[in-house]
Amino acid sequence: MKREIIQTSDGSTTIHIPEWKESYHSKHGAIQEANHVFIKNGLSLFEGKDIAIMEIGFGTGLNAFITFLESSKLKQDIDYVGVEAYPVSNEELAAMNYVAELGVSSQQSTFNLMHQSNWEEKCIIDDHFALTKRKQLFDDIVDENYFDLIYFDAFGYHVQPDLWSTEIFRKMYSALKDNGVLVTYAARGVVKRSMIEVGFTVEKLAGPPGKREMFRATKKI
Repeated sequence: MKREIIQTSDGSTTIHIPEWKESYHSKHGAIQEANHVFIKNGLSLFEGKDIAIMEIGFGTGLNAFITFLESSKLKQDIDYVGVEAYPVSNEELAAMNYVAELGVSSQQSTFNLMHQSNWEEKCIIDDHFALTKRKQLFDDIVDENYFDLIYFDAFGYHVQPDLWSTEIFRKMYSALKDNGVLVTYAARGVVKRSMIEVGFTVEKLAGPPGKREMFRATKKI
């Protein structure tokens, strides 16, 4: 399947799949979307706490990198697990301009390390951030009561509805600790119904630039 590098509206790059008319990040701004959905409406809820995060769709590593930058500012210890069935290529990663667009040239080696680290092994990025990349289908996730926060960043429902099924959200619910949180850019009614069916309490929040709404789901006990 053909893939191409495009520049989004905030200047940051992403990978686009023409056949699906789908991109790894919002065409309205990859960095803006990551900051709004996953940091502002997810990570910020746990300020001052050491937490475990699972990302569904590690992709280009943007969400992990921005989370690392936040953990460094807050001196917050984060155990980060990125799940990705189909890793992006080294050539595609080299075309991602996140380090420059975020103005953190001193962290280029960190971004590189995140992608050069071995799959299935925990990599200590610094004193506050550990990364484990798992090459795994979402169907094969079996974690239980481990994560405080899930970044659900799978491809859109219109191209891969099976990734947004009740069965997948049941796995997400099981993987979270009590009162754990899942955040996603999605805001479809069918997604909300699946979340509620497995036990989540779902909030509809203002979406990132170019998108009206998004969901935050909590495993309330």
